Amino acid sequence: MYPKSTENLSELLIKSFVFCSVLKIRRHTPYFGQPDYRLYELNKRLQQRSEESDNLWWDAFATEFFEDDASLTLTFCLEDGPKRYTIGRTLIPRYFRSIFEGGVTDLYYSLKHPKESFHNTSITLDCDQCTMVTHHGKPMYTKVCTDGRLILEFTFDDLMRIKSWHFAVRAHRELIPRSVVAMHSQQDPGMVETLGKNITRQGITNHTLNYLRLCVILEPMQELMSRHKAYALSPRDCLKTTLFQKWQRMVAPPETQRAPNKRRKRKGSQSGSTATANSTGSSKKRSPGPNFNLATQVS
Repeated sequence: MYPKSTENLSELLIKSFVFCSVLKIRRHTPYFGQPDYRLYELNKRLQQRSEESDNLWWDAFATEFFEDDASLTLTFCLEDGPKRYTIGRTLIPRYFRSIFEGGVTDLYYSLKHPKESFHNTSITLDCDQCTMVTHHGKPMYTKVCTDGRLILEFTFDDLMRIKSWHFAVRAHRELIPRSVVAMHSQQDPGMVETLGKNITRQGITNHTLNYLRLCVILEPMQELMSRHKAYALSPRDCLKTTLFQKWQRMVAPPETQRAPNKRRKRKGSQSGSTATANSTGSSKKRSPGPNFNLATQVS
């Protein structure tokens, strides 16, 4: 059925355009090739955090943005040398929570000139100019900018969750508003010296540093915790079972390759069987005697 006039045709085209626009807005946009937008969503989710956010909220956050076998690595240099901490998926929610428990009120990551590379099953985002920005409310308002290199590996699917997170810290800056410095200098001149001291170490709070040191102990214990949760065993029994299984894997010999089974030959004609019997009779090996030693035969 066709419209009767050009006016009806124009109205029909306008309605079709509006309908398609509504569908385009409502349609879920896939994440293919948008790792920077995925990090933007992570920043947005962190801003929705509240003081009442419990373990369930942080577990949901990690489930939304991290794979089940994801890992998070931080590298930085302190006064006593370079440090490297790697934690698994189970400890990632607590890591982000420790940042806010250390006095941070806001956290987000800013990328500048990120590079993307596509692989068969993953997408890698490499940003050499990444800044982790944190706002601290105690002891006074401070903005901390932690500069470094951020390398993220995403799964190449609709969810685009993070498989690997590596943030290498290079330097950090702690910024205090001039009005705050002027106010405290008028009230207490000695306060200016206190304001000059850093409240973080390489942009990381002491609370998060203590948690990362604790993860060095907790990470190897993940197998024990999982076994205790799955089988309801006591800690001592979990340790015994885990050690016994690891000992079995260490002492177990490598599996020897089985020899292929020889197929039985079907009996052919009488002449063929006679020839076979003659050949086997002439080349038949004798069974080893009682004094045969297998060790002497192996070179």
